[in-house]
Amino acid sequence: MHDSLLRPNEQTGFMSEQVLLEVCVESVASAMAAERGGAHRIELCSSLAEGGTTPSAGLMEVVRRKVRIPVHVIIRPRGGDFFYTPDEFESMKRDIATAKQIGADGVVFGVLTEDGHVDVPRTRCLVEVARPMTTTFHRAFDMAQDLPEALKDVIDAGVDRILTSGGRQNVQDAIAAVAGLITEASGRVAIMIGGGIREGNVRRIITQTGAREIHANLGQIVPSPMRYRNEKISLGEIKGREYQISVVPEVRVRRLLEAALGISSAVPNAAL
Repeated sequence: MHDSLLRPNEQTGFMSEQVLLEVCVESVASAMAAERGGAHRIELCSSLAEGGTTPSAGLMEVVRRKVRIPVHVIIRPRGGDFFYTPDEFESMKRDIATAKQIGADGVVFGVLTEDGHVDVPRTRCLVEVARPMTTTFHRAFDMAQDLPEALKDVIDAGVDRILTSGGRQNVQDAIAAVAGLITEASGRVAIMIGGGIREGNVRRIITQTGAREIHANLGQIVPSPMRYRNEKISLGEIKGREYQISVVPEVRVRRLLEAALGISSAVPNAAL
């Protein structure tokens, strides 16, 4: 599996065992930019405005062909909560099988009960379907009633990694909670931190929590290249969104990684 290759990144020369950077993307272009910027892994999603949903099989396949770094695919059949009907759970299993077939390195999911506890039997089922791919329990973890209990449940279910902001909107507001989770995990499950991680706070967060895996959404909205625009209608809830595209700039990835490692960037501000 690609995740086991802890080697210097070919673009930056930084050692991935110091800090591993995962960038979430929702397009082929952003996946390629993340790789060029030095990301060690990507989380492939659709609908990041909803927190990420399962990408199409076509998107999975093209991204897998275009990048060499590990690709982890989010398995989330819809936006909203993380309590799923039997039909939704069945679709999750089928999407995991699809991700495995196209050569994804890992899958990312989270399943809770109605009462806000980790659904251990269903989570264990998804882990078994996913093997030998790597598994990550996403920020559904942060929506659980009790994080220490959720940690034990995720470990019991056999998941490899947890993505967490410590139960807060931004991880910088939950430093003590995250540090406690990392200590309690004691290597039994990897703890990856995310939620509001930026160039200006990443080094402090890493230092204070002891985290060695970070997850970031570095996308920014840019105008669509469309010249003709019908301003009379909007096909979504946000008017004008049809003529905007979310992209991950390579320079933002590189700068975040440099900041995480305490390296001064030589890239001018004008490049942002």
